Amino acid sequence: MTHAHDRALPRAVRQAMPMARDVLLEVAKQHGVCIRPIPLKRLDTHTGTWEIIDVPCGATFDSKCPPCAKRNKQLRKAQCREGWHLDAEPVITPNEPDEEQRWLVEFRADVHAQREAAEKAGDDTSELDELISGLDEEINAAGMRGNVLGRTAAKRSRSTRRRQDAPDLPKRKMAHTTLGRTFHGTDGKVYRPSLFVTLTLPSYGKVRDGIPVDPDAYDYRRAARDALHFSKLVDRFVQNLRRVAGYDVQYFASVEPQKRLAPHLHMAIRGTLPRAEIKQIAAATYHQVWWPQADEVRFDGDHLPVWDEQGGYLDPATGEVLPTWDEALDALDEEVEPLHVIRFGEQVDVQGVLAGTPDADQCIRYLSKYLTKSLGDALDGGQVQREHADRMLDALRYEPCSPTCPNWLRYGVQPKGAKSGMQPGRCRGKAHKPDHLGYAGRRVLVSRKWSNKTLAEHRQDRRTWVLEALGQADEPTDPHRYIWRPVPAGDANVPPLAVRLLRTVAERQRWRAHLRELEARAAGQDLSATEPTGMAA
Repeated sequence: MTHAHDRALPRAVRQAMPMARDVLLEVAKQHGVCIRPIPLKRLDTHTGTWEIIDVPCGATFDSKCPPCAKRNKQLRKAQCREGWHLDAEPVITPNEPDEEQRWLVEFRADVHAQREAAEKAGDDTSELDELISGLDEEINAAGMRGNVLGRTAAKRSRSTRRRQDAPDLPKRKMAHTTLGRTFHGTDGKVYRPSLFVTLTLPSYGKVRDGIPVDPDAYDYRRAARDALHFSKLVDRFVQNLRRVAGYDVQYFASVEPQKRLAPHLHMAIRGTLPRAEIKQIAAATYHQVWWPQADEVRFDGDHLPVWDEQGGYLDPATGEVLPTWDEALDALDEEVEPLHVIRFGEQVDVQGVLAGTPDADQCIRYLSKYLTKSLGDALDGGQVQREHADRMLDALRYEPCSPTCPNWLRYGVQPKGAKSGMQPGRCRGKAHKPDHLGYAGRRVLVSRKWSNKTLAEHRQDRRTWVLEALGQADEPTDPHRYIWRPVPAGDANVPPLAVRLLRTVAERQRWRAHLRELEARAAGQDLSATEPTGMAA
């Protein structure tokens, strides 16, 4: 259709016509093509040629890139399925250190020796301390677990005595296994059941369809603090679970929002325990937040602490330096109550699951149901629920989310790592963003020995299946053959996004045509039945 013909059409007809770019994006989504590809320059050191390669953005939410979010969801489903009912112990062998990792540790040892010599000589060690701190960060970033020297500072300790309002837990002798018990049926078969557990937070007030019946009586402050510290409560539950179970419990869990906007947990657990014990563990699990007080407002409005380069933040009226985070913790009396205590609610659902059953498939779908949506995307109850979310965000606005949160200034404490420009109510932390509703932890929680594979290995399984189906060998490549570089903004060598999407869509069409041809030649063999769960559309 020519542009002249377009102009000849009535205006109302032209306005009703879809935009070509929007149609292209929809086509790309239908073919599983990333709609926000990242262009990278790749140098082939064997041939000396550069080329532009589009790398999928890897987004996990539909709101950013539905095809990438769908692939991530399928990978998670495959990961959950493969690890849930293992009948053999997973074996995890640490990788051999590479040259960079060895060099970093050797250099760290050399700098440490220099610092010890300087300290004995009475010289200033501040520059060496800063270098050591940077090296420790590089060591962690280089793919090594743990600190070279272990804990370098004394751990701040509190009484480990259990609260009087929490029931005691039994403790079994630990067995060195990650597998649950087996049961022999009357038919001679051996069954290895597992569990699907759902844990929720307590009530903050009566709700109907996720909306508070009386917003004024709803305890938004407690709801906000529970959301902020929910990830710590989950950690405590896992610790207690392993203590009671008597074996190295492995799990795959996802955190999702309820209609009332509180986070709750779905957890697939390998192995089984009596339902009564799971409920007892949930009832006995709590987390105490030993932070400075955050109930009495000391600075607000125009009366805010002022920054001084020498001493940090000062009281604007007296000029007194506010206590640092560590000083505020040191000042806490041993008899003082914690700032907050978080517990699970009474609603605990426990379901036994067998491998390969419809119930197992349904639970896996349930675990991954909301992985492509942010917590804020749960707002589907109209204007009334959005108002409920706004009140929740108001309660979160001045709640400290971490030791580094600027909101501590409101309560007379300098945040950890304080710097100029901090203001209460303007924290940029993840927990304070509307899409997260106070929860800043990971949405998917997977134990180390779950499926005996990393997510990257599950992704490689999918790639191998695709290449084998297309009749191409996934040959190992020389890791030093290619050199990757970012593409500068505005690089003339990068084609427009529409052109790159069209090319990728055409490539996907060729793949599918080849797969259909192979299936037609398979003499009735159902190749789709062997398709791994992580296969992209």
